[in-house]
Amino acid sequence: MTENPLRLQLKPYRIMLASGSPRRQQFLKELGVPFNIVTNTVNEEYPKNLKGKEIAKYLAKLKAEAFKEALKEKEILLTADTVVWFNDRSLAKPSDMEEAKQMLRDLSGQWHEVITAVCFTSKEQQRVISSTTSVCFKKLSKEEIHYYVEKFKPLDKAGAYGIQEWLGSVGITEIKGSYTNVVGMPTDLVYKTLMDMAR
Repeated sequence: MTENPLRLQLKPYRIMLASGSPRRQQFLKELGVPFNIVTNTVNEEYPKNLKGKEIAKYLAKLKAEAFKEALKEKEILLTADTVVWFNDRSLAKPSDMEEAKQMLRDLSGQWHEVITAVCFTSKEQQRVISSTTSVCFKKLSKEEIHYYVEKFKPLDKAGAYGIQEWLGSVGITEIKGSYTNVVGMPTDLVYKTLMDMAR
C-alpha cells in the first residue's frame, strides 16, 4: 500500500497545531498530517510601524512564544495568523456587526491582499513562511452585505468575511494567488516546509 509522502516523512514527529480554526484543522487533515490541537490565549498586539506581511509574521511568531519552552525533541508546533491588508491598513476581526458591515462596504468593488503567515517551531529551529493573495470583490449591494453579516456573523474573521462562505461564492470576481491561503493556510508552503524540516 502506497503511503502519503508527508505522513511517511513525519512518522518520527509529533505535530501540534496551535489554532482553534476548523479551517486550518481541516487543511492539515487533507494534507494527511496527524496532529494534536493545543490552545492558548494571546494578546494580538503588534508594533504600529509594521505593515502587511510583517504583521502576520510577527503575530504567528508571537503565538508560538507561549509553547516554546515546553517543546520536546521531535515536536513541531504550527502557529498562524491571517491579515487582510487594504489601503495601507490592516482590517482585523471586526468588534461588532456594524464594523463588519463597514469593512465590507470598504472592500466592495476593490482589490485587497490576504496574507497568511505560518510559524514552525521545534526545539532546534524556527521557520516562518508567508503567502500573499490578491482578492477582488464586485460592487456589493447593501442588501448582500446586510444578509451576509446577519446570517454568517463573521466576527471571528479578519476583513469580516470567509472566502469559503456565501459572500465568497457570490461576491469575489477574481483572485491572484493561493485560494487556501485566503481561507487561512497556504497548504503548498506548509507541505514543503514540513517536508524540509523532517529531513
